[in-house]
Amino acid sequence: MSWTLEFTPLIPLAWLLGAGAAAVLLVLPGLLRRMRGAWLRALAALAFLVALANPVVVNAERESLSTIVAMVVDSSASQRLANRGNVTRTARERLAKRFDEFDEIELRVIEAGTPSGSGAADGTHLFGPLRSALGDVPPERVGAVVMLTDGQVHDVPENASALPPAAPLHVLLTGRPDERDRRVVVDGAPRFGIVNERQNIRYRVIDDGVADGEAVEVVVTHDGEPHSVQIVTAGRAATLTVEIPHGGSNIIELQAAPLEGELTDVNNRSIVRIEGIRENLRVLLVSGAPHAGERTWRNLLKSDAAVDLVHFTILRPPSKQDGTPINQLSLIAFPTRELFSEKIDEFDLIIFDRYHHRGVLPLLYFDNIARYVRNGGALMVAAGPDYAGFTSLYQTPLSPVLPVAPTGNVIEAPFHAQITPLGDRHPVTRALEGSESNPPDWGRFFRLVEVNHPQGSVLMSGIDDRPLLVLNRQQEGRVAILLSDHTWLWARGFEGGGPHVDLLRRVAHWLMKEPDLEEEALRARTRGADLIVERQTMFEQTEPMTIVSPSGAVQTHRPDIAGPGLWRLSVPANEIGLYRVEQGDLRTFAHNGPANPREFVDSRSTGEFLAPLAAETGGLVARLVDVDGELDLPRIVPIRAGTSTAGKDWIGIRMTEASVLKGINRIPLLSGFVDLFGVVGLLGLLVLVGLPFATWIREGR
Repeated sequence: MSWTLEFTPLIPLAWLLGAGAAAVLLVLPGLLRRMRGAWLRALAALAFLVALANPVVVNAERESLSTIVAMVVDSSASQRLANRGNVTRTARERLAKRFDEFDEIELRVIEAGTPSGSGAADGTHLFGPLRSALGDVPPERVGAVVMLTDGQVHDVPENASALPPAAPLHVLLTGRPDERDRRVVVDGAPRFGIVNERQNIRYRVIDDGVADGEAVEVVVTHDGEPHSVQIVTAGRAATLTVEIPHGGSNIIELQAAPLEGELTDVNNRSIVRIEGIRENLRVLLVSGAPHAGERTWRNLLKSDAAVDLVHFTILRPPSKQDGTPINQLSLIAFPTRELFSEKIDEFDLIIFDRYHHRGVLPLLYFDNIARYVRNGGALMVAAGPDYAGFTSLYQTPLSPVLPVAPTGNVIEAPFHAQITPLGDRHPVTRALEGSESNPPDWGRFFRLVEVNHPQGSVLMSGIDDRPLLVLNRQQEGRVAILLSDHTWLWARGFEGGGPHVDLLRRVAHWLMKEPDLEEEALRARTRGADLIVERQTMFEQTEPMTIVSPSGAVQTHRPDIAGPGLWRLSVPANEIGLYRVEQGDLRTFAHNGPANPREFVDSRSTGEFLAPLAAETGGLVARLVDVDGELDLPRIVPIRAGTSTAGKDWIGIRMTEASVLKGINRIPLLSGFVDLFGVVGLLGLLVLVGLPFATWIREGR
């Protein structure tokens, strides 16, 4: 409660000053001549002027506010190492009880370290949550900030301006000063690598808290499979050479043997992701007799910047004799020996577009092509009427690798291409644009080569469910055959056209073993705080999946169907590191969070990062555990401004002088008076009336 005197004039200030001047002129002559009653007249004039000035006593009622103490509790992953978690919980409970003993102190506990909803935060963040939690508190009310942490904090501000101005920062460290730990640090690794080429990874094994020089065994895995074992010296640079076997993400894991007595082996491993990139794919396109669809294949392959296309069209057999001069026949001779004998293995895909055996290629070369397929090559046959005749490719040594045998019939009738039930589940033909209707919303074909004894997968059918598109594996290689030469009608937009680009491109990439188009595949990735697993299968049912977390915990889940041939599972990813997903013989990996999280770069307890800020604010940095392993909490001392805020065994809380206004009472002095007993009097009115009356009596004698 506080009392103040205020003046609120009843008339404008200029008038009040004029009245004062007039009063002086009336009173001053009497005072100078020492007339009888002059002093009473002066007092009456003064009382009149004071009444016009309207003096008011103001009584303000205030309530003192409590002092806020923010206790930030580090709940990051490194706080779960050794006995730090138990020390933190016990210290938190005991400090809370001690703060409860002070009525003027309000404790706010702030859980921090890992942002809500994400178990894969990169580093420990304490100051961001502190600012958010104190956003509704005036800075002058904060008496101190107490942090229970291991000291590995990664959002430390540069200076104390980020903290409340008068609040000291007290850091109470978990962990012991003699901790040791081993970690693997990657100094240099490529982000991308050419498939089938070698890449170098530079790394070190660092032993924190012990002398370097010890020999360390490092186990290297590639996509979870054993790769090699290296013996390196702790503290010295080492180089690992790996070959990139496939496109897409390649996960290389380096895991060092544990150090005796170390804090954790989580940072004994390091992850390197290398994105495999294929060099330009080499495709050989051999066209037979010129036809309307020849340009469809050429345009499709030339539009792909990742494809190097070699294209030849056989216009006439070498046996044809019609007297045409040699210099008018061809600018470039067909290099059959070079293509089909010497360099055949350099091609990623060979396409025969309406080609039939006309004596241009010796039969020996068809043997070479069959061998090329069995050894891992890819062959595509776009068949026309030529496939049904005596010069069909099926009548060559290539027939053992071809998936269908022609009957000799060519059906000339309009039909809509249909996706078979098997094709609905196959990634090559699943969800092609327009396939959702029946018949599909595509233009019609008008020719189909009749075949029998199909091997492999019939993905599309034509008239009376006869095969139209057949895919098959031959040992290490793959073969596809399209039994109509009318896909060019789709390219020309006939009757609305059809998805010729998607279809032919998917077929070509399936032949070249694109991972996304595999029939049986298990894939995993992280999205936000979830692990997403997809299972592609040609079966109508699928088995439960086993998920092994980075810590070794095992979970089993059954996925949900996401479409024909596609199953999907989503589970929370609460740990940083490499997740392994298994189902039967299939296995895949997904890495959650940063490849080398800052949280475990150095997991030893330290006051190095927070000590400068604590010193700047007058705070204390101390360990919670003494040399005997016993919990040693500092005393809590409320202090006022101008005194020390920390000592060897105590932490100071700077008490606030802030208050809140509860109410204001205004008491006019001359229009009414409130005495100590609450009785309203008329003293002011009596003064104003009594002084002139006394002056009149005095001067009238």
